[in-house]
Amino acid sequence: MSDPVPAKKSVFLPRFASTIAQRSQLIDRTEWSSELSWPQIRAFARYVDAFEAKKGIEIFREGDSGHYLCLVVEGRVEIAKRDSGGQLKTLATVGPGKTFGEMSLIDGEPRSATAIALDDSKIVVLTEENFNRLSYSHPRLGVALLLKMARLMSHRLRQTSVMLVDFLEG
Repeated sequence: MSDPVPAKKSVFLPRFASTIAQRSQLIDRTEWSSELSWPQIRAFARYVDAFEAKKGIEIFREGDSGHYLCLVVEGRVEIAKRDSGGQLKTLATVGPGKTFGEMSLIDGEPRSATAIALDDSKIVVLTEENFNRLSYSHPRLGVALLLKMARLMSHRLRQTSVMLVDFLEG
């Protein structure tokens, strides 16, 4: 695998979807809406921001200490990690309706990979502080979101286990 689009300065520009109704509509267009009622989507929208990440923008870098989850609404984001030789290797490409960054939101540890916008992308962002506020104000919604994140991480771990076994056998 080759290096991704060269990363530029880590910046989200500009913010968009400034109203709760606009952010609710963005969330409703993703697979996350299938597990949430409309009132839950509207409540969730109160605690997120929406940003545009231009092609080539580094959303976060491996080792960074940012504690937020990103939900891709439009565009694609590459998730990459440096190998022992320092080369960036693609782990995944995340498209509309998919999330990334949830591990740092949950465990508070530094970022395990780098995220780079492959296209001009629209991203909904949930910070750790807002997730905590949401969970306090809407405990059932907080649990639903936490379960969604746990299922995502479990699914990814299972995929990684299969790839590891195939690698070890090969």
